[in-house]
Amino acid sequence: MKTTIKFGLLTAACLGMLSCNDSYLDIKPETTIQKGDFFKTESDMEMYVLNLYDFRAADFYEADATTDNASTTGNKEIKNMMLGNVTAANTTTGWDWDQLRKVNFLLENIAGSNLSEAKKKHYEGLGRYFRARFYAEKVQRFSDVPWVDKVISEKDEASLFGPRNKREEVVAKIMEDFAFAAANVETAKVAGKVNRWVVLQEYSRFALYEGTYRKYHTYLNLEKTAQEFLTKAYQIAEEIMTKGGFSIHNTGKPEADYLSLYNSSSLENNPEVILGRMYATNIINRSDWPGMFGSYEYYPLRDMLQSYLMKDGSVFTSKQGYETMGFVDEFKNRDPRLAQTYAAPGWELIYVSTYSQGPGIYIQQMTKNFSGYHQIKGFLNYKEQDTRFDMDIPLYRYAEVLLNFAEAKAELGLANQADLDRSVNLLRRRAGMPDMPVTPALDPKMARDYSNVTAGNKSLILEIRRERRVELAFEGFRFNDLMRWHAGKLLEKKPQGIYFSGLGNHDMTGDGVPDVKLIDQSQSIPEVREKNSLGVPLRYFRVGKFGQDVSFFLSEGNKGYIDVVDKVGEFEQPKYYYRPVPQNDVNLNPNLKQIFNW
Repeated sequence: MKTTIKFGLLTAACLGMLSCNDSYLDIKPETTIQKGDFFKTESDMEMYVLNLYDFRAADFYEADATTDNASTTGNKEIKNMMLGNVTAANTTTGWDWDQLRKVNFLLENIAGSNLSEAKKKHYEGLGRYFRARFYAEKVQRFSDVPWVDKVISEKDEASLFGPRNKREEVVAKIMEDFAFAAANVETAKVAGKVNRWVVLQEYSRFALYEGTYRKYHTYLNLEKTAQEFLTKAYQIAEEIMTKGGFSIHNTGKPEADYLSLYNSSSLENNPEVILGRMYATNIINRSDWPGMFGSYEYYPLRDMLQSYLMKDGSVFTSKQGYETMGFVDEFKNRDPRLAQTYAAPGWELIYVSTYSQGPGIYIQQMTKNFSGYHQIKGFLNYKEQDTRFDMDIPLYRYAEVLLNFAEAKAELGLANQADLDRSVNLLRRRAGMPDMPVTPALDPKMARDYSNVTAGNKSLILEIRRERRVELAFEGFRFNDLMRWHAGKLLEKKPQGIYFSGLGNHDMTGDGVPDVKLIDQSQSIPEVREKNSLGVPLRYFRVGKFGQDVSFFLSEGNKGYIDVVDKVGEFEQPKYYYRPVPQNDVNLNPNLKQIFNW
């Protein structure tokens, strides 16, 4: 029987309490619980804290959209921003404070509970963890933001109409909250619940973010303080490594172990999962939408695929002719994690939906504005609905802790071979890949992409970044990683799909038998289609350049990579590392000044 924690679930009574602002009340309503009646027992506290859980659900696997890992046909802020369509006047999201008020409401009412002092500190720690989590997102989006650590009444004009606090001030408060939570939240491991190890992982994550942000965003004049954050990042990660009892999920099956993390019906006892979103059929169901990633709105990109190493550890993009390599060839002899993330030639489709073909060996679907690549990481490839309802999601993995440790030590110039062997090389060994040496060869392509990395151990820093990109692919890390590394210009790369050498027949499954036929845009798809040697009709696609009436676009018309967008736009630095405060909020509070040319 699976133990489940229902994120965001709260009783109607508690919701009734939250919907009221007690400063407006003259009489005590009989249908809602007041704070004087609530916040007494541990069950009260537990119920309230569950209402603060704001972790991702199944969209977790689509969180890399609008990066160089994956793109989307959806209306996304960063796409519009780079095309010059975002202003403070038309920005309406991000400047929301409801979660903060709920957290501060909890923190103000803990002292009056009947709990022991240790339990009070535990729940205060949880509250401060969620406040730190809230403000981390705000700093990443806006940099300077107002710091509020109390419930504001409508009479408190000084707080309601206060200015933005400096990034340094807010970050110091965030680190204080994380530190308190790390010292007081209980360590007990209950599936789906925040405990001390979850706090420490997010503490390390933010310290790494801020340390690298300050190091590479030199215009902030904060680079001298980067070292203390990077030191904290690896020290916290190391504490989890030495005391947390976690390990990398590895059963000795390099072709399957990685993907098994994302199609498991029970992650409760998985030693790699620090926090999971746990589902159980008929109790709390995962969405039945399997997300045929690549055929509907969201799709992975060729740049991500090219970042995976060869199986022998050599660099794929150093191979002669890699730029014009076709679909089948680019999957040969690669890091096994590639074929556990992308639908490789020969992959079998079991689940059938409106957006997919029938069951059997999968043949890439190719339509306008999609890359032709498909993502199987997080895809619910099961026929039975109950099985799809039951799949857990590994939200926080020990793998990230190891990557945080390695990156922080490398950025400080402290990483040695022993550090790599107990961190990133554990991930490589699970995949059956060669160990990363402490002095790897410099990848020219990565050196161009990250030209602002100038340290003497540059090649090591870049290889750890590659390992992070591959291991955490499509788990929502890539955008923040690019932002903290001051690598926003990589978003200007035009998204690319599968490469086709020309018109005619093409094998997409790797069996040497053609599956699809590309014809010129001037031709019509015949009613009677050519069959391959297996007697199966070929799938026809009319191809041409962007703007023509075709099945999909190729960069050179009759050959080239699949072209998914006509225009990408410019990433303006440093402006686009931040978002404007919505103009409506500035109109309400003139003390909120825009920064970085917004």
